[in-house]
Amino acid sequence: MTDPKKLAIKDFVYELPEARIAKFPLPERDQSKLLLYRQGQMADHTFTNLPQLLPPHTLLVFNDTKVVQARLLMQKETGGLVEIFCLEPVAPHQEIQLAMQQTGSSTWKCLVGNNKRWKSGPVQLHFEGGVLQAERLLQQEGHFLICFTWEPAELTFAEVLERCGRLPLPPYLNRDLTPDDHTRYQTIYANQQGAVAAPTAGLHFTDRVMAALQSQGIATAYLTLHVGAGTFKPVKADTMEAHEMHAEQLYITKSVLQRLQHQQGKPVIPVGTTSMRSLESIYWLGAKVLEQPELPMQELQVSQWQAYESINPPSAADALQALLDYMTHLSVDHLHASTQIIIAPGYIFRMCHGLVTNFHQPESTLLLLVSALIGENWRKVYQHAMEHDYRFLSYGDSSLLLP
Repeated sequence: MTDPKKLAIKDFVYELPEARIAKFPLPERDQSKLLLYRQGQMADHTFTNLPQLLPPHTLLVFNDTKVVQARLLMQKETGGLVEIFCLEPVAPHQEIQLAMQQTGSSTWKCLVGNNKRWKSGPVQLHFEGGVLQAERLLQQEGHFLICFTWEPAELTFAEVLERCGRLPLPPYLNRDLTPDDHTRYQTIYANQQGAVAAPTAGLHFTDRVMAALQSQGIATAYLTLHVGAGTFKPVKADTMEAHEMHAEQLYITKSVLQRLQHQQGKPVIPVGTTSMRSLESIYWLGAKVLEQPELPMQELQVSQWQAYESINPPSAADALQALLDYMTHLSVDHLHASTQIIIAPGYIFRMCHGLVTNFHQPESTLLLLVSALIGENWRKVYQHAMEHDYRFLSYGDSSLLLP
């Protein structure tokens, strides 16, 4: 068995010319190409064919996170600009969905551009009917703690970002934001505010495709993983053991766990790597709760290597039942957890039977995940995509991978 800690990221490289990166979305979401990989065979389709290509009785699982306008261009007293990029909340709430509803003030971990030019004092951003102020509290490894205060104080932080923030496009698009991006860099089912990057596999879905899924008898379910900026974090370590995965916040409802339980023995296919990481994390949370039934909810987390260090992993049915019992015991109808799971060659899938996903950057953890699912065949898939004019990365084309 492959030891994922010993994997070298330089073994997960392919040539990606700049011209193959899709800088803009197609006019129609569902007209993108879809590469079907099924048990070693490949075929070219259009995304509208997806419902007919999925295995019978599939449960398709979506991530309904919504990208927030997390980039803020603040002004110093001297008039110079400082860019602040909100990463995750620290106080008074660490839970993103609570932090988004916070009024008056909030402290966040942030990246700061032009930091050297920000000598001292607060910076401000005026917006229609109000003002946002930011003050640096502390510099930590790779980021700053920033305290935001705003007027009118009754506005929620979500409303403030909506009024004066900018959508954070992926750095590799290397272009300015257009008005179109505000709708096109969100899925049509985006619902829970908190991501700083879109779950891009979902960008191809339209009402037309959703209706076709229903008429094809394909069931759907939604969970929430708030995608962090770490999704773009390059792997700089020689081996994966030295690469720290970013933690992301995950929300699951009791009804979705029950759906997954009823789905045992039938295919579960996530839309996107974030949905796949969520589903597999659900299994490992269940395994943890089986071992520690009294675990406090704030300690519900999946560490980076937990999946590879488990001695006697339970069945998926037992892990799901443990989580359902845990929720009943706590009298809650949804769980909030955090996950750092890394899915790499050597990983044994507990919940997922395939994947709908875009084409990912060379030397990325997302490519490791694809390789974990279809093995070395990822090279053939990417070579086929390259030779058949597929568009790559966030606004690019799609694939359905069925090992």
